[in-house]
Amino acid sequence: MAIIEFKVPQSIAKALHLPENNPRRQQLRVLKKLLRKAKFTEFGQQYHFDDILSSKHPGKKFQELVPTFNYNSIYQQWWHRTLEGVPDVCWPGKIKYYALSSGTSEAASKFIPITNDLLRGNKIVMIKQLLSLRNYEDIPLASIGKGWLTLGGSTDLQKNSGYYSGDLSGITAKKAPIWFQPFYKPGKKIAKEKDWNKKLEDIVDKAPQWDIGFVVGVPAWIQMCIEMIIERYQLNNIHELWPNLAFFVHGGVSFEPYKKGFEKLLGKPLTYIETYLASEGFIAYQDKQYAKGMRLVTNEHIFMEFVSFDEKNFDSNGDMLANPEALMIHEVEEGKDYALLISTSAGTWRYLIGDTLRFIDKEKCEIIITGRTKHFLSLVGEHLSVENMNRAVQLVSEEFNISIPEFTVAGVPHGNFFAHHWYIACNDIVNEEKIRISIDEKLKQLNDDYAVERKSALKEVFLDILPEEQFMAFMKAKGKVGGQHKFPRVLKGKMLEDWQKFRKGELKPA
Repeated sequence: MAIIEFKVPQSIAKALHLPENNPRRQQLRVLKKLLRKAKFTEFGQQYHFDDILSSKHPGKKFQELVPTFNYNSIYQQWWHRTLEGVPDVCWPGKIKYYALSSGTSEAASKFIPITNDLLRGNKIVMIKQLLSLRNYEDIPLASIGKGWLTLGGSTDLQKNSGYYSGDLSGITAKKAPIWFQPFYKPGKKIAKEKDWNKKLEDIVDKAPQWDIGFVVGVPAWIQMCIEMIIERYQLNNIHELWPNLAFFVHGGVSFEPYKKGFEKLLGKPLTYIETYLASEGFIAYQDKQYAKGMRLVTNEHIFMEFVSFDEKNFDSNGDMLANPEALMIHEVEEGKDYALLISTSAGTWRYLIGDTLRFIDKEKCEIIITGRTKHFLSLVGEHLSVENMNRAVQLVSEEFNISIPEFTVAGVPHGNFFAHHWYIACNDIVNEEKIRISIDEKLKQLNDDYAVERKSALKEVFLDILPEEQFMAFMKAKGKVGGQHKFPRVLKGKMLEDWQKFRKGELKPA
C-alpha cells in the first residue's frame, strides 16, 4: 500500500481527474460529458441536448430547457419505461441494475437506475478517497493492508424481468474489482445472505479469523455488530480482537450522536472518515483528517445544482415548488442551506435527492449535510433542523456522560397549540425529566426561532426514553433492516402513524 507514501504521478492524477482549483470549469466539463453521452436518448431529444451543447452558456441553457424532478415525477414520466426493458430512455442502453432506496420516510421502495458508467465513476472516487489518506496525520500503514469489513446489503440481488435490484452496497460489492477481493470482508458467502440477523451472526462467528483495519457502514449497525462481537467473546473492547482496527468509514447520518457510545467499544482511538455515497452516486468525501466537512466531487460523473432551502423554493411540507431558482457551484454562498439537484451518468437529470447541505468553505467545495428537505420541524415557525437536533443530542450526551445512539422527534397538537415529542434511545440509567429540560435548553441556545416559539405557540416538549432495541424492533417491523436503512430523525405522516401503532403494539411486521 505504498500508494499513499509518495506524490501521485501526473499520469495517474490525470487519469483520475484529481482536483484542480476551478470547480465551475470542472462542473461545466462534467455537464457537457453527460449531455454528449445522452443526447441521442429520448430524454436528450425531448430537451434538446444538442442546443444546450452548442450554447455559449450551457449551464444556464440546461437550466432553461430541462425541468427539475423529484423521484415521483421522473419515475412516472421516464424511468418506469426502463423497468419495462425500453433502452435509451434517459441514458444510452438498457438499465440492468436498480438500487432499491426507501430513504427514511417513504413507504414504498424507489428504483434508482444504476449504470456501469455510474459505478465506474463511483470507483474512481473511492480510489481518490483512498489516495487522500496521504493528507492524514500519523497514518497506521499496517492497518491499510488489513481487512475491510463492509456491513452492507446482500449481493444476492433480486432477479426481475430483464434487470436486477437490491441495495447499492450489494451491487457495488458484487461488481468489485478482483484486486479488492482479498481485503473484502465478510467475504462473498456472507455478503450474499439476505437475512440481516443471520448475516450479523455469521460475521460474529467469523470475527476471530479476521484481521480488520477498516470498518465501513452506517453507525448504528456497525455499533450493533461490534457490541455483539464483544459480548460473544467476552472482550473489554474490540481492539482485543482486532488490534489493527484504525479506521471507520461512515455515512448516511451524522456520526455525532453515536460517537459517545461507539468510543466505549474501543481500546484506542479510530480515525473517522465521512462519506456522502447515496444510491444516486458518490457525491462527497472527507479528504483530510479533522476536516469539518466533506469535499464535493466536482470533476467526475455528477453535475450539481443548489436550491436555497427557503419559503421561496419549498412549501411547508418540504416539497420543492415549480421552477425553483437553482444555482451552479460558483454562485453559492457559505453558511446557507441548499437542497441538492444532481444530474448523473445513470440518467438522473436535475433530480432532487432530498438532502440539504451547507458550504463551509466555498473555495475548497467543502460541505456539511444539514438534514433532509422532509426532515425538519416547523409547526409554528421554529425551523428546527436535523443539524440542530444532532448537536443538541451530542451536547446532552456529553453533559450527562451517556450514550444516545438513536432519537426521533414528532410534532404533535397540544390543546389549541403544538408540542414536540422526543423519543430517545438510552440504555444508561438517567433522569428523564433532566434530559427533557436539557434538550429543550440546548435547542433554545442553538436556534433563535425555536427559543422565540417556545414562548409562544410551541407550548411543550415531551420526552420518552426507550431501550435501543425498541428502535431496531420498529425498523424490523417496517421491513427496514440492514445497512442501508436509517431511523428517521423526524416522524411525519404515515411513518408517525406507524410509530404510534408500534408503541401500542398494533403494528404488524412488514
